[in-house]
Amino acid sequence: MAGCDLAVVIVSWNVRDLLISCLRSVHIALDAAGLRGEVWVVDNASVDNSVGAVNGRFAAVRTIASPANLGFAGGSNLALSALGFDRVPVPAMPGEAQTRPATRSDGPPPRYVLLLNPDTVVRPDAIGHMVQFMDRTARAGVCGARLVYGDGRFQHSAYRFPSLAQTFLDFWPLNWRLAESWLNGRYPRWRYEHGEPFEIDHPLGATMLLRREVIEETDGFDLDYGMYVEEIDWCMRIRGLGWEIYCVPSAEVVHYEGQSTRQVRPQMVVALWKSRYILFRKRYPTLFRRVARWIIRVGMRDRIRHTRALRQRGVLDEPTANDLVDAYRQVMVM
Repeated sequence: MAGCDLAVVIVSWNVRDLLISCLRSVHIALDAAGLRGEVWVVDNASVDNSVGAVNGRFAAVRTIASPANLGFAGGSNLALSALGFDRVPVPAMPGEAQTRPATRSDGPPPRYVLLLNPDTVVRPDAIGHMVQFMDRTARAGVCGARLVYGDGRFQHSAYRFPSLAQTFLDFWPLNWRLAESWLNGRYPRWRYEHGEPFEIDHPLGATMLLRREVIEETDGFDLDYGMYVEEIDWCMRIRGLGWEIYCVPSAEVVHYEGQSTRQVRPQMVVALWKSRYILFRKRYPTLFRRVARWIIRVGMRDRIRHTRALRQRGVLDEPTANDLVDAYRQVMVM
């Protein structure tokens, strides 16, 4: 599609029904915005016939069926490479050398790329509002939408970069005011309710609209992150080059949150903290890393005690409790 305004990229794993609902909303939003757009789905080796369902319902959607689960970063980079961003690193497939998918042959990369989780439903005017904001804000390299839960409740959509205070509050929230405060990386709710775009450190990875020049300058996601934190690392690099990052509250997206990752909860605990340690190593000074590691180890000991107490009270069954304890121990020795 020559002169494409926008490519929507969705990386999915075993959430077929949510993916179909997401795609329906995307097509409605693209039509409402009058944008020249295309939609890509990268399937991370799902076993629920996601690819067949997409191909059977959406003839215009381009699908990439990965033989392995590449995670969010790997799957997104695979699509970015196919879109013509040649310098974006792509993951190696099992048993194969590093390969790139067939590249679109119908024009340059799109002006914008929207990375979208499959557990989202885009409101009809959301994509249009995001693109319009980027068009009139020359130094905006990335923007995110305002997210709400399925029942319409408020959901934090944007965050400050990780700090020691955030790491502490992950384990001991103390009270809701601290958990909702800037100390825990949150932006005040009135910023969302006011409706005007506001500058942030990074959006939640569920919705990220990126300018073509930003992708070309930063080369996409860092593949060292298998799951989680990859959007924080990328936004740190983007901000480091002088680009601005915003939340656009007038663009509302329903986010059902964690529908893929909750399928393997203990493994995701390990994946989360492994990625955070990678981020700390790459982007933070030595003293920060040492203090963060001490906080995390103490916090994991506390979670082990809490998990065992839940098992004794019958709240958790023994296999689940054992799996969680094992995950916490793995984090302690990272």
